Amino acid sequence: MIVYGDAPRPDDPRRLLDAVAASLREVAAAPPGLARHAALVAALIEAGELAQGLADAAFAERGEDREGPVERASMAFLGGIAAAVLASQRSGFARTGPLPAAPSGLLLPARILRKRAEGFAHYALYPEAYALAASALPSGSWRVIGLRSIGTALGAVVAAALGAAPAVTLRPVGHPFHREVRLSANLAANLLADPAARLAVVDEGPGLSGSSFGAVLDALGARGVEERRIHLLPSHGGAPGPQAGEAARARWGRLARHPAPVDRFLLDPAAGLPAWAAARLGPAEAPLEEVSGGGWRRRRFPDPAAWPPVHPYLERRKFLHRSGGATWLLKFVGLGRHGEEAAALARRLHGAGFTPPVAGLLHGFLAERWEEGARPLDPAAADRPALVAHLGRYLTFRAHHLPAGEAEGAPLAALWEMARHNTAEALGEDAAAGLDAWKPRLPALAARGRRVRTDNRLHAWEWLVLPGGRLLKADAVDHAAAHDLVGCQDIAWDVAGAAVELDLSMEERERLRALAGAEAGLTELFLPLYRAFQLGYHAMAADAWGGGEEAERARRAVARYAEGLRPPSPPG
Repeated sequence: MIVYGDAPRPDDPRRLLDAVAASLREVAAAPPGLARHAALVAALIEAGELAQGLADAAFAERGEDREGPVERASMAFLGGIAAAVLASQRSGFARTGPLPAAPSGLLLPARILRKRAEGFAHYALYPEAYALAASALPSGSWRVIGLRSIGTALGAVVAAALGAAPAVTLRPVGHPFHREVRLSANLAANLLADPAARLAVVDEGPGLSGSSFGAVLDALGARGVEERRIHLLPSHGGAPGPQAGEAARARWGRLARHPAPVDRFLLDPAAGLPAWAAARLGPAEAPLEEVSGGGWRRRRFPDPAAWPPVHPYLERRKFLHRSGGATWLLKFVGLGRHGEEAAALARRLHGAGFTPPVAGLLHGFLAERWEEGARPLDPAAADRPALVAHLGRYLTFRAHHLPAGEAEGAPLAALWEMARHNTAEALGEDAAAGLDAWKPRLPALAARGRRVRTDNRLHAWEWLVLPGGRLLKADAVDHAAAHDLVGCQDIAWDVAGAAVELDLSMEERERLRALAGAEAGLTELFLPLYRAFQLGYHAMAADAWGGGEEAERARRAVARYAEGLRPPSPPG
């Protein structure tokens, strides 16, 4: 199934370097505290993407990773920011130490491609946790290798924590389950110049195969590096997934591993999320309650039989904080610019009357009021004209006030290809062929579209009915920036989503389309494309659960979306 997508974004490295330098000046002028620390981490992430983009541009030109003047300067700059992040963390956000000056006089390319670091954007992976992991490493001489993309910044943090030379960043390439790295002879000689130095290999993962880590291990082994010198710093303590071979699994088991203790950093009662929430929202009346991975359903649906399906790996981390008689939902929306953009959008949506009150952003976690008395929407029992009218106001607001760039979502042709692939895999070629008539019309329809920050989650359980009958939209800020291929689309995508999820009749759908100003042809096309995406999403959720009631919930969802994609039965 095709579900994921994360296209790199073009950028001007000079503009990005100037922006990071400006951010550091703002940090230097800011008062001590969590907000300043979060801004410093944001600068680290941006500088990491700059270094990643520069290294990838050089790799594309040379076909291998080298360490030229641009790469050295960008990694040294990144390392200086990492050292400041560690000083801030270790001092309880009271001090940053010296902030580095931006490098000058570099011969930079006109354009780079920035890759979003998924762990920072989606999965609550904190660079500070890698500093804690590095503290468990033995003392001595170290060289650090960070794997691009996210390992660029993470490697810089580990190198700073070890007092080592700036990290080297490598790009694993090739088949996702059989990666390789290409080191120039000079870079390899520099990296391995000290035969007594240990090597720390840093990345998130391992994933399905662990092949990114494996590519570096293969390269080091081919150059005679003994396994006892190598230490791995992954994001979790598990083994590589089912696509890893037995030899790779055995090697993983032999090597020294130091997983990043994210919860140790994040849930520290004195210095982590509980303390951040208490400072902003008031002293806690009870310990934080984690409601990630579908745990929120216990609070909205007393009967587990009514629980909606969830994907165990794609749900963001969520907690409830109770203070002063109120309950607040703390949801991870991203570090750095990802979180800032989500918080700004949440404030706009609340100001327009569509979402719960917002208390602020706590280093990646958005604090929104948890409406204790609310119940999930039952579309069948709702006042249908009033429901369609409210949907129309909501989608019209998004269409008119939340424009998006052309590169912020999948091209229409990519959505069509996804739908055809998913439909063929689930239902066979005959069902998929029903989409072929749309293919010649795609260029004309794409030209009529206008990208906005679509909601992308119009499911019934995403709507809350307050005791007085007022509707609020939950989880409204980040699905257009989720770790999938859809992204920002024309508002017709949300019209189609509402039609499918809320069982709108044809008349209701047409009314909503007219209210939102959606183009008729795009809306009709998006109906099967939306169903095919949701089919793939829930099929992958079922596979992730493996078995049990959660997998069965996901399979029931697959069947529901598939029903709308099946070709009509022949008459008679």
